[in-house]
Amino acid sequence: MTKKPKAGLSSTATKRTSRKATSAKRSTDNGEPVEGTAGVGSRSGKRQALVIVESPKKAIAIGKFLGSGYVVKASKGHVRDLPKNVLGIDVDHEYRPTYEIIPKKEDTISELKRDANRADVVYLATDPDREGEAIAWHLKEALELPDEKVRRVRFHEITEKAVREAFQHAGPIDHHKVDAQQARRLMDRLMGYPLSQLLWKKVARHLNLSAGRVQSVAVRLIVEREKEIRAFVPEEYWEITATLSAQGKTDELDRFTAKLAEWKGSKFKVDHETQARAIRDALTAAEFVVRSVEDVEKKDPPAPPFKTSTLQQQASIRFRFSSDRTMSIAQQLYQGIDLGDGNTVGLITYMRTDSLRVSDEAIKGVREVIASRYGDAYLPVKPNQYEAGKLAQEAHEAIRPTDLSLTPESIQNRLTHDQFKLYQLIYRRFVASQMTPAIFAVTNVTIEAGEGVFKTQGKMLKFDGYRKVLPPAGKQEDALLPPLVPHQILDLHALEPSQHFTQPPPRYNEASLIKALEKENIGRPSTYATIIQKIQERNYVEQKDRRFYATNLGMVVTDLLVEHFPKMLDLKYTSHIEDELDRIMSAEARMVQVLDEFYHPFQDALKVAETRMPKVQIPSDKVCPTCGAPMVEKYNKAGKFLGCSRYPDCTTIMSADGTLKKAAVETEYQCLKCGKPLVMREGKRGEFLSCSGYPECKETYQLDEDGRLIPTREETDYICSKCGKPMLKRQGPRGPFLGCSGYPKCKNTIQLDDQGQPVKTIEIDVKCPKCGGPMAIKQSWRGPFLGCLNYPKCRGTAPIPPELKESHPELFVNTRAEDPIKAALKSLTIDEPCSKCGKPMVARQGKKGFFLGCTGYPKCREVREPDEATLERIQQAVAAAEGLTAGSPAAT
Repeated sequence: MTKKPKAGLSSTATKRTSRKATSAKRSTDNGEPVEGTAGVGSRSGKRQALVIVESPKKAIAIGKFLGSGYVVKASKGHVRDLPKNVLGIDVDHEYRPTYEIIPKKEDTISELKRDANRADVVYLATDPDREGEAIAWHLKEALELPDEKVRRVRFHEITEKAVREAFQHAGPIDHHKVDAQQARRLMDRLMGYPLSQLLWKKVARHLNLSAGRVQSVAVRLIVEREKEIRAFVPEEYWEITATLSAQGKTDELDRFTAKLAEWKGSKFKVDHETQARAIRDALTAAEFVVRSVEDVEKKDPPAPPFKTSTLQQQASIRFRFSSDRTMSIAQQLYQGIDLGDGNTVGLITYMRTDSLRVSDEAIKGVREVIASRYGDAYLPVKPNQYEAGKLAQEAHEAIRPTDLSLTPESIQNRLTHDQFKLYQLIYRRFVASQMTPAIFAVTNVTIEAGEGVFKTQGKMLKFDGYRKVLPPAGKQEDALLPPLVPHQILDLHALEPSQHFTQPPPRYNEASLIKALEKENIGRPSTYATIIQKIQERNYVEQKDRRFYATNLGMVVTDLLVEHFPKMLDLKYTSHIEDELDRIMSAEARMVQVLDEFYHPFQDALKVAETRMPKVQIPSDKVCPTCGAPMVEKYNKAGKFLGCSRYPDCTTIMSADGTLKKAAVETEYQCLKCGKPLVMREGKRGEFLSCSGYPECKETYQLDEDGRLIPTREETDYICSKCGKPMLKRQGPRGPFLGCSGYPKCKNTIQLDDQGQPVKTIEIDVKCPKCGGPMAIKQSWRGPFLGCLNYPKCRGTAPIPPELKESHPELFVNTRAEDPIKAALKSLTIDEPCSKCGKPMVARQGKKGFFLGCTGYPKCREVREPDEATLERIQQAVAAAEGLTAGSPAAT
């Protein structure tokens, strides 16, 4: 069904694909209503109001604050987007987008529609930023809700008071915010979609290359830093350091050092050892006398409370958290933590913000805490005020605790290790931001010695101020000097020249890259983590020792884009576009006007690049061992490898790590199909024989123990039930099976029994939980399971019910028994969820011992070490399992 788009800035064309709705068991995680028990606006006698939020966890939290007249459900994120394989934007009609329901969300939308039809009013309580506003609008459009039925609710913290107040001030959707977010999405598609296709043609077809308005500029920052480092030539320089003490003092504690700052009236600067030693020799006989001693007090003011970028930076510096990990943990703290007795409370305010504003109520509360816990000396006369800059959305607040009585230490047993560390950092930073400055006593000393002038500085913490709550990261030590006065004569104990070299600019880490993006006004708080994740997924950059290195691929792609799209890759232009998106949000600019400014120059550059951009090779640091030419990076379906740049004249190839692959060797065997010689090749699973007549003849073979040829596939009389093509007998890791000759277009397979006969598929009356299609019993190395018959379009699976196990016992005869230790680890309940994706963690055993791994593997590969208490539980469970194994009949 196609809905005619509405005219105006937020015009859309909604495309929906109808799929069979399935009836699945309803739970909190898939949209089951969460009803509150307290009375915010009791609606007894009326139909329930529907409240829609993004996540099930958020639904549970706010559902407890609302009365029984409200049903809270979760959309589980975005519900609509531009189509995947086409542009989806009608440029000729004011950039009218065509949105589709995301396939995985069709059941969610169907269920929400039913609930919306039963409700008097629908409250859209998505996040308060632009993205949340856009999700609310997409929900309204997807659910086909009239304006009069919709109320937009915004809150910046998930506490009972904040939620109640937000519902009392519900209003309409802010279409200016929606248009700003839409413009960002449309720009990204208008630039990213054609540029990605261009890169596939010019660089590598088998790579998942992409380019984007913001991500490509972020890569450019790293690439240009890489070029600076590679081009950097170190310069030699020398320093001369004197070890001194007051005259007559011999104790080591009375000694201090000073560096030569001036020589013969000019700044000291030498770049050769001979000069440095000549000056050292001239100073050896000089008398060292204190010229001046200056004592000053230096105030070190506290930093403002966190905004998104500074939280990511400090979490990276202090805890080595990635930006993605930081935001995932912060979201858990925002959405709510169970503090016991069903009391779920959001511990921090909304974590995607560029504002430093703090509410008057929060200021009053933190000042009371400071005065009562630390005393008046730590409380400034007036609250500290911080400016966030012109770009901040001041309707938001800085990231802060929602309730200062919930100290990190008091609820530590309710938090995971990572949650505690991040909450403690946010809590302390906020309290420290409203405290008095730390005060240092700084002593600057100037010392004369012949024609030279030495300088040194002492620094001592006089008053800790805010540092009492938030010590700085890293080791901090006072630099102490003994008491010194002008004209005091000093004893010289050592005078040493030392060689040094200038250093290249440091490579970016996550903290410094986010700081650079923010400084250049590239992206927004909600995009930093996504940018950093995407440029690594695309293999444009890689992290080594927590520093970003530009890859050869990243260097090549960036150079191409900068040459052919200089305006789009310009930092100032990217910043200007961000400003324009802000102007759309504040109703100072129209979406179509901003898109015009962006699209037409880009389209002109694209037309030129399609004809002038050359096809390029990606260089490597390897040399061809056959002909001496440079090796270049190449890609195929199996991944990256190195090939000679003189191909096809030289066909030498290497693995990605530079290991020379064995050349195909002709053997004495002949192909059983065409009679041509067979050659020995090396594949992913080892050596095999293939026909030298490839690609005309695609036969491959293995050798048995007696050296006889075994075809890896044999033609059979069986016909594929899905596409009608012949089935081939193939060899797999679990033995022989029938596979369709139409592979890879058709992936139908049939298992063979011990006699080589097809195992009959047992169809059952169970519907797939994902698509509603029929399911059947299938086999894997773990044993039988229920699999969707619409595979590979649908990959739905389910465990076999007990009644089926009883009716088909023959399927379980050869099922491998589960390792008792693995079973014991699997049965352990781990209280800490994954800090990246929020899924449960499970205990596992590796080569180096026990660890916790995410159950979302392989999509999420988060691992961490168990704490002492968890490790003790693991060891006890394993010991019990080993005891059972030792006492079993098999063991005895």
